[in-house]
Amino acid sequence: MASETANDTISTALSDVDGAAGKLIIAGRDVERWAETASFEDACALLWGTADGRPRSSAHIRKRLGAARLEAWNRLGGLGDALSAPDGMDALRAAVGHLRLGDAAEEADLRVTAVVAVYAAAWARIRAGKAPVAPDPSLDQAEDYLRMITGDAPAAAAARAMSTYLVTVSDHGMNASTFTARVVASTNSDIVSSVVAAIGALKGPLHGGAPGPVLDMLDAIGEPSRAEAFIASELEAGRRIMGMGHRIYRVRDPRAQVLEKATLALIDAGLRTERLALARAVERVAKSALAARYPDRKLEANVEFYTAVLLDAIGLPREAFTPTFAVGRVVGWCAHIAEQRDKGRLIRPPSRYVGTLAN
Repeated sequence: MASETANDTISTALSDVDGAAGKLIIAGRDVERWAETASFEDACALLWGTADGRPRSSAHIRKRLGAARLEAWNRLGGLGDALSAPDGMDALRAAVGHLRLGDAAEEADLRVTAVVAVYAAAWARIRAGKAPVAPDPSLDQAEDYLRMITGDAPAAAAARAMSTYLVTVSDHGMNASTFTARVVASTNSDIVSSVVAAIGALKGPLHGGAPGPVLDMLDAIGEPSRAEAFIASELEAGRRIMGMGHRIYRVRDPRAQVLEKATLALIDAGLRTERLALARAVERVAKSALAARYPDRKLEANVEFYTAVLLDAIGLPREAFTPTFAVGRVVGWCAHIAEQRDKGRLIRPPSRYVGTLAN
C-alpha cells in the first residue's frame, strides 16, 4: 500500500478553512449562509455524497436515520455500564465501541450517526438522574436529539437552533479528531474504530472542551460591568480567556457569527437567552484586552464562545456540550473516512529523531 507522509498535503473536497479571511466552506457551501437554512440531513447528504460520489437524498436519510435511532435505542440494554461513566465522552466512546457493523457505505454511516445522537442523549438523561427518552423516528435528527435530552417537544425556534449548530460543526478541515479518523481509516480498519478514535481526540480539552468553561466564565463575571476587571485579572494570572482565539483563524471565527445570529433568532421567537447580552459584552472587553496585551496576535471569538450561549439557551446541560459537538461532527468524520478509503493510502508521517546514540 502506498503511503502519505507529513510532506504530502491531504487533498479533500469536504471542507476548506481560510484562517486569514475567516471563511469556512463545507463542500462548496459558505457556512455563514448555508447553516441558516440547511437541515442536519442536508449536511449528511452533502458531505457523504461529496465523499464517495454517490448522490444522497435528504428525505431518504431522514427516514433511515429515524429507523436507525430506534435500532440504537433497542440496543441500550446491551451496553452494560457504558453510559454510567461520569464523563460524557468516556460514555460515548464506550457505547459506540459496542457497535458491530459492516462497512457497506451508507447504512454504516447512518447507523453510526444515529447511535452517537441516541447514546449522547441517553447519557445526559442518566447523568441528570432521569430515564432516557425513546427516539421519535418521525422527527428530524436535530429536533429529536433535543427532545431526547430535554424530555419535551422543543419549540420550533429551538429545534432550528439545534439544527444550525449541528450543521455548523459538521466539518472543519483537518482538525485533530478528523485527522485521527482518517489515520485509522487509512489502515483499512473499520468505521466504528475510526469514529471511536475520533471521539477520543475530541474529548481533549484543547479540541472540543471549551464551551462548558465559557459558561463558567460568564457565571463568574455575572454582569457586563464586571467584565473588564475579570478579564484583566485572568490575563494578569496568565490564564486563557475561554472561547477566545483559534489555532487557524486570524480573524473572528465565522462559526461564532452563525451561532450568535442563531441565538438572536431565539430572542425574536420569544425564547429566553439571558446570557447573550453578557456574552457580547465580555467578547468586546476580551477582544480589546487581548489586542492590547498581544498586539502581534489575533485573538477573537471562536465557535465555542457562542456554542455555550446557544446550547444553554435551548436547554442543554453544559456537561453535554462536547458530546453534542460529536453528534454534529460525526457527519464529517464519516465523510472523511469514506474519502480516505477511496485514496487507498496509508497515512504514515515521518519523524525526526532528536535523541542520542549510545556508545
